[in-house]
Amino acid sequence: MGVILDAIYKFVGLFGSHNIALCIFIFTFVIKMLMLPLTIKQQKYTRLSSKMSPELKKIQDKYKGKKDEESMRRQNAETQELYAKYGTSPVGGCLPMLITLPIMFALYRVIYAIPAYVTEVGGWYGTIADAVTGISGHADAIKTFLTDNSINVTANVTDKLSTFVAGTVDYKNTLIDIFAKFSTANWDAFFANSTFSGLNAQLAATVDSIIKAHNLFGLSILDTPSYHNIPSLIIPVLAVVTQMLQTRVSMANTNTSQQNDSDNPMASSMKSMNTIMPIMSGVFCLMLPIGVGIYWIASAVFTILQTVFINKYLDNTDIDEMIEKNIEKANKKKESLGVSYGNQMAEVAKTTTKTIASEDYDNTSYKKNNHRRSGGGAGSDYTRSTVSYSASSIAANANLIANNRANRNDNKADEAEKDTVENTEAVSDKNENESGLKD
Repeated sequence: MGVILDAIYKFVGLFGSHNIALCIFIFTFVIKMLMLPLTIKQQKYTRLSSKMSPELKKIQDKYKGKKDEESMRRQNAETQELYAKYGTSPVGGCLPMLITLPIMFALYRVIYAIPAYVTEVGGWYGTIADAVTGISGHADAIKTFLTDNSINVTANVTDKLSTFVAGTVDYKNTLIDIFAKFSTANWDAFFANSTFSGLNAQLAATVDSIIKAHNLFGLSILDTPSYHNIPSLIIPVLAVVTQMLQTRVSMANTNTSQQNDSDNPMASSMKSMNTIMPIMSGVFCLMLPIGVGIYWIASAVFTILQTVFINKYLDNTDIDEMIEKNIEKANKKKESLGVSYGNQMAEVAKTTTKTIASEDYDNTSYKKNNHRRSGGGAGSDYTRSTVSYSASSIAANANLIANNRANRNDNKADEAEKDTVENTEAVSDKNENESGLKD
């Protein structure tokens, strides 16, 4: 990520621009384009989820209030069958989001520490660090300055000023990490400090380059939005508005009844998250540098544009064809694991939601194992009747172990039943003998 941002900075520099805010916009656009396949997959899952919603609700209503083990097994079996019919899974929409999490964390780290990744900007801060190192007692003076000006730097960073040897690369990088936290006002206060006032003339041009590079319409992306600087408050406001629009656009094709289903805890949680998260982003923007807020705004804007174009593309796509492709991909994946399905699944996959029965579902892919029930047990085991396993596959071995375990349990049950019968017969014989003796 840092290499990409540095390359973008050098590219816009060819046109005479050295603006970090512009680079963040371009950087966000590039990353969003690289993540486009995941975004398309997410939107497809949203479409399929909306299509599955009526059938899924029928299954939930069918078993509503039933908490016994057999009903729960049946509900799980029918739910899995429904997802298999559409070639997806309950976690299908979560995977793209999980993949984007480490990307988001990396983006945040790069944007929050630009001098560490953009070569030219890092050079400017390095020049200041070299000049400061030559001043006697600068470490203690910097620690005092950070405390007096409420600059948020971790204790680990300030401790390095005492443990690292002055003049080394590690010591220089520590100073750069500290100076990267300085806002425009902090630089003015820094050179007003008696310890560093002599560096003002020497470093004025360098600091001016840093301030210009971080300037956006008169705002410094290094500053934190404040009520003392009213124009800066537009950043958290835009962050909230753009993310609310992003949520509205992304949920536009979601079934309305699915969103408002009070019996679906996941839908209720998602609705709450869609309301709370944009507000939380605005609160975070009030505590973080403007540059981070710019990234959130740019990310939301590009996501809205992507979602609009993807939805237009999906509007012209036959959802039944999409389902067939999903089935094909899912079957190939299962075959690679050693599990293959008969033609019945393919026939079920061709069934559209218009032909779904209002009450019952086809459970012919599951058969009841009544072996234990013949002995009076409460068996409620289900096994797939249309599944076959490739020899030596992981699935085949797992199935073999499961069958062996079931057979051992059945043998134990038979032996216990046999012992019970024998004991009963022995007691009966004893009673008859005693009765004969009395006679």
